[in-house]
Amino acid sequence: MNPLGLYEPGSSPLHRLAAGWKFAGLLALAALTVVLGSPLALGCCVLAVVLAYPVARIPARRCRQIARVLVPLVVVVFLLQWWMLGLGTAEVVGLRLLAALGAANLFTLTTRVDDLVGAVERGLRPARRFGVRPERVGLLVGLTLQAVAALSTIAVQVREAQRARGADRSATAFAVPFLVRTLRHSDELAEALAARGVGDD
Repeated sequence: MNPLGLYEPGSSPLHRLAAGWKFAGLLALAALTVVLGSPLALGCCVLAVVLAYPVARIPARRCRQIARVLVPLVVVVFLLQWWMLGLGTAEVVGLRLLAALGAANLFTLTTRVDDLVGAVERGLRPARRFGVRPERVGLLVGLTLQAVAALSTIAVQVREAQRARGADRSATAFAVPFLVRTLRHSDELAEALAARGVGDD
């Protein structure tokens, strides 16, 4: 199972909240983390995101899966920033990343892709007069979310196969199959879109 980007069915307040409002809240939080420069303030953002998971009634199993993916990523970024720019900058960047990724993942866990696509299309209808095509933007948003989920699934599967072969420490043993499967997925997606006439006009 892919720990990132898969909808977790539920009836929590966050599940029932309209996709458009959740998306607006996600964008607002992302903007807030960029504006804030204090580790204390960013730590409060991270705490708010963490507390939102029990509110959404996300199972502990899913939370552990998410932590196993997000925490190592944030730690690597933190160490690189500390080495290059110092501890203060590393704290700010690491907390920003943790808050943003945690909130984005919670959004995808509590929001169906179809609901988000519909909300984007409805929100952009007034922009038709400026040449914007809401259905295309909605399709792009939906494909982006599905692509993130698909790529993380591929990464997990390749990593498991790598461990089964005893090649845990080989970067090539991970990178080559991951690249091949990613390109294959891209080809299959392109063929599916072409079969449906997307882009013919």
